[in-house]
Amino acid sequence: MGHHPFKRLQSDLATLIDSLPADSQLPSEPTLALKLGVSRATLREAMRSFETQGKIRRRQGVGTFVIGDVPLIESGLEILESIETMVGRIGLSVSSHSLKVEKITADEECALVLDIPIGSGLTRISRLIMTDGRPAAYLVDTLPENILSHADLAAGFTGSVLDLLLRRGLPRLVSSRTEINAVNATTEVAHLLEIQRGDVLINFSACLYSSEGHVIDHSLSYFLPGYFKFHVNRRVG
Repeated sequence: MGHHPFKRLQSDLATLIDSLPADSQLPSEPTLALKLGVSRATLREAMRSFETQGKIRRRQGVGTFVIGDVPLIESGLEILESIETMVGRIGLSVSSHSLKVEKITADEECALVLDIPIGSGLTRISRLIMTDGRPAAYLVDTLPENILSHADLAAGFTGSVLDLLLRRGLPRLVSSRTEINAVNATTEVAHLLEIQRGDVLINFSACLYSSEGHVIDHSLSYFLPGYFKFHVNRRVG
C-alpha cells in the first residue's frame, strides 16, 4: 500500500473517531476494514497511532472504544517532582493501582547503577498511575533496602517514593540525572497500560542522588505519549 492511501486512511479514521462521543464503541475490525476498503493488517497499523495518542482504547476480547479528549499532563523537567504533584497542579485526580512491593537482591546491573555490592538487599516498588480511570503511566523504583524497607512503606504509603523520601527529609536529596528515550512496550508493560506490545512509550530512566553523592533510587517511568507533554527551559550557550 502506497504512502498516500495510508495517509488518507488515517485521516478517514480521525474523522470517524472525532465524530463519535466518548465511550462509544467502534465497529469491529472486519466491518471497519471493509467499510474503508483496506486490509485488516493495514487498518490495525493505522489504529495503533490513535491508541498511542490516547484517542482510542482497545479492550481485549471486547472491542475498541473512543476515549474522547484526554487531559494533557504537561510539565517542565527543570524540577524533579512526583506525578501526583504534576497532576495535582492541573486539578486532575490521579490514583495508584497494581502497587507491588518486592524484596530482591542486586544483580550485576542493579549493583552497577546503585553502586552497591552484588547480592545486596533491594526494595522494588512498581505501580500503575491511573487518571480518569485510565492507565497513563507505569513506574518502577529500585532502592537499597537500608534506604527504604518494607517497614518504611507500611504506614500510609501513597505510592510516590519521591514524595515519601521528601517528607522524611533523610537522606537529603539534591539532584536527579534522567535519560529520556522512546521505547517499545514489553508484553508486561503493554498489559498494564492496556496497549499493544511494541507500542511506543516515553521512558525516563533516572538516578536520584543524595547530598553525599550516593544513588538513592533508580527509577524507570513509562509514559503514554497521548497523556504527557514534557518541556525544558534552557539557557543559551
